[in-house]
Amino acid sequence: MNFTRLQTFLSALQKNNNKDWMDANRSEYKAVRDSFIEWLDQMNTKLAALDPDYFDTPGKRAINRINNNLMFHPNKPVYKDHFGSGLDQVTKQGDFYIEIGVNAIFMGGGYWHPSSKMLKSIRDAFDYNGEEFKAILHKASFKKCFGNMIDGPQLKTAPRGYLITHPHIDLLKRKSFAVAHYITKEQALAPDLDQKVIEIYKEMLPFRRYLNQAVTV
Repeated sequence: MNFTRLQTFLSALQKNNNKDWMDANRSEYKAVRDSFIEWLDQMNTKLAALDPDYFDTPGKRAINRINNNLMFHPNKPVYKDHFGSGLDQVTKQGDFYIEIGVNAIFMGGGYWHPSSKMLKSIRDAFDYNGEEFKAILHKASFKKCFGNMIDGPQLKTAPRGYLITHPHIDLLKRKSFAVAHYITKEQALAPDLDQKVIEIYKEMLPFRRYLNQAVTV
């Protein structure tokens, strides 16, 4: 992946965020997009080799559209300021997310604003065995890599069916469960980027497995 070329394109796009500019520069867009897809294909192969439960996700399936959804968010720019993708992707939720943007480069995973059905399943898992999830969150290497879960909306009181004195009420009140690891542009340009991605994937795997199992059981 030509990271510098991709960043240069995204920076120019944000200064000219309109369809006319994109149409005039579509060949460059396709070139950087194809380069990103090729890199995703390589990472897909590498991650599949180390995880027997990995869900094969070729680059063309992994990459997200660069267009913003203006039907639901009419005030957003026409195009995003990043290339986003989801590897190990059974669904858009719970995948291993990689975003390379103008202002941020990170890898993340989990469930952000899951459906009410998924949220209920995750809360059932916490009720049954929240100790396992907390052990994952409190593991020293996990804390060093991700810190805490990303802040999100929470209930002010216990969800229906649970007591406020529940030992895992801090988890039960949450509505999103996701983590992220940010890297610098210098790290993205380094020759060991692929190994860095693999290390983050492996560290996040128990977190993602717990949540994915919760919503599929």
